[in-house]
Amino acid sequence: MSDLRSSVLVTAAELAAAATDGSALVILDISDDLETAPLERPVIPGAIAVSLAADISGPATKAGGRRPLPDPAMLQENLRRWGIDADSRVVVYDNASGSQAGRAWWTLRWAGHENTRLLDGGLAAWSAAGHDTADQPVHATGGGTFSVTTGGMPVIDADEAADIARNGALLDARGKTAYEGDTDKPATGHIPGAICAGAKDALGPDGSFKSTEDLHAMYAAIGADGTQPVGVYCGSGNAASFELVGMYAAGIEAPLYVGSWSAWSADPERPVAQGPERG
Repeated sequence: MSDLRSSVLVTAAELAAAATDGSALVILDISDDLETAPLERPVIPGAIAVSLAADISGPATKAGGRRPLPDPAMLQENLRRWGIDADSRVVVYDNASGSQAGRAWWTLRWAGHENTRLLDGGLAAWSAAGHDTADQPVHATGGGTFSVTTGGMPVIDADEAADIARNGALLDARGKTAYEGDTDKPATGHIPGAICAGAKDALGPDGSFKSTEDLHAMYAAIGADGTQPVGVYCGSGNAASFELVGMYAAGIEAPLYVGSWSAWSADPERPVAQGPERG
């Protein structure tokens, strides 16, 4: 794996090796909302169960969207509770589309923990490689010393997202159906000028990310080629974070509109485009 790609992703084989080489490893199993959907599936041995809603995001608001940035002090308390230090190697994964783990990867990087990687292919890749799973996550014992320093990943607000949509490439990571919206539902559709760029398009048939070369070519073809401003959004910032995993693996940096469509559509003054055209 190239140095660029390995700074973002870890393979199942690499994670299995790291689990036995004495590394200061912390594995986080990410679910969207454990409070409403308790974990009832196997996990990677040694993983700590984390709720994206309660542990890594702030309370939902109209202005901030469904998954706003967390309070730094709260996030720091959680990271320390999970035993994370500045030199810990953190690996995040999920058993869904990857968007939950992608948002966790992005948030930890935003909080200043650069040594955070996403498991390429998630739990499915781990199981497909023949590695054992555990019935229950481990209990976090605390003792971490990591200090949160925000700003490690760039963000944009609604006005900045609208400007990029007009003058650059604002990528909508939700997929075709959500992008086009429903003419019978006025609050559906996309930010005018945004480009439909479903996050799942970055994956190959096996659910892992495409090659670095293929990712770079795919994003360059839709305007993320370094010649103009680029930003990413989705419904609540999760799929967009997963999109950014693929972009960063290809050497393309871009900001996240954290509030995304959940914040944009909550403001009736903001315009909405529907259909397949950018608008």
